[in-house]
Amino acid sequence: MNVKIFTMTHKKFDEPEDSVYVPLHVGRAAAKDLGYLGDHTGTSISERNKYYGELTGVYWVWKNIRDVDIVGICHYRRYFLNQEGHLLTQKEYEMICKEYDIMTSNLYSSEKSCRENYGEAHNIRDLLLTEEIIKEKYPDYAQELESVLSGNSSYYGNLMVTSKKLFDNYAQWLFDIFFELEHRIDVSSYDLYHQRVYGFLSEQLLKVWIQKHQLKVYEGRIGITAEKAETVEFKLAMAQLVKMGNIKEARKMFYDYLKIRPDVRLELSDIRREIPMIEQLLYIAEQEQERHISGLKQQEQELNAWIGHYQKVQHCLSNFSSGKILENDVCYILETNVSWVMCKVMMMNDIGGIITDPSKTKQILCEIYSHAGKEDDYQALQ
Repeated sequence: MNVKIFTMTHKKFDEPEDSVYVPLHVGRAAAKDLGYLGDHTGTSISERNKYYGELTGVYWVWKNIRDVDIVGICHYRRYFLNQEGHLLTQKEYEMICKEYDIMTSNLYSSEKSCRENYGEAHNIRDLLLTEEIIKEKYPDYAQELESVLSGNSSYYGNLMVTSKKLFDNYAQWLFDIFFELEHRIDVSSYDLYHQRVYGFLSEQLLKVWIQKHQLKVYEGRIGITAEKAETVEFKLAMAQLVKMGNIKEARKMFYDYLKIRPDVRLELSDIRREIPMIEQLLYIAEQEQERHISGLKQQEQELNAWIGHYQKVQHCLSNFSSGKILENDVCYILETNVSWVMCKVMMMNDIGGIITDPSKTKQILCEIYSHAGKEDDYQALQ
């Protein structure tokens, strides 16, 4: 059996050694050669990658790959894993596809409907027009369409493994809808992130297609091997500004960038969950500067050092919250000159929900500051 799992990428990455994984450079028509197979040959929409994202690779596989029985799509940093946490092998894909019609990501659930979530993150008109087109061209999908969009769960990332026949059927349906949608929307005013409208829309539609055809689904375990490139670049920019002491500029850039690229702070992009900490640290540093409090100034002027410091302080506050007053924690708070500003911000914006009793934490901190003669910190927390 011939199995190929195409790894969509727009950058150089550490390719899996297993030959079942085939790197595919999406958007190759408008980019420098990375040395991988490109999506710009044969029948292609590679030049529309800025609008379609990894879907230009999906289109290329649909139109140009013929000699496979099972075909799959993964990303340069997202793969299907087995129970041991290793990338699935060809044999494992074959075994899954013998029992199931399609393999995709686990369902992602939200408190809000898929339609509401899309409207909050993107232009809702694009989704409404997509619904309109589906009802026109594929009226027998209307029930499944409404069920999915009014529901609160969807598959994510356009990750899938299935037979080439089913893959082709899905691609034909999807691109028939999108090529009609191209005539009805104008994305020329969209920023670079929101221009990838077809990639975002497709994540809403895979479940519609699966439900309509009543496919037996294997929800695979997804492993993320690296943070999103844009997230890494964002953190590096923040780190450079912190090193230079430009805290106000860093805070402004933080929010300006997130308006353009809100995806960098998603859990699937910020896998170490550092961006919420960076947001708080920048605010704390700015507040301490304005009040002439040393606080973070005593730490090494490196963002990674600040993050490590934040995590240690959070651990101390968590212990205080549960009534544990350990000597090591008290010493750390005093020796590193943790300010009332930092403690207050962290208690009010508890990342991870580990400070279970803020009032008890505050009481213990006040006692620590009072006994250490740190009257300003004591008074400020009262």
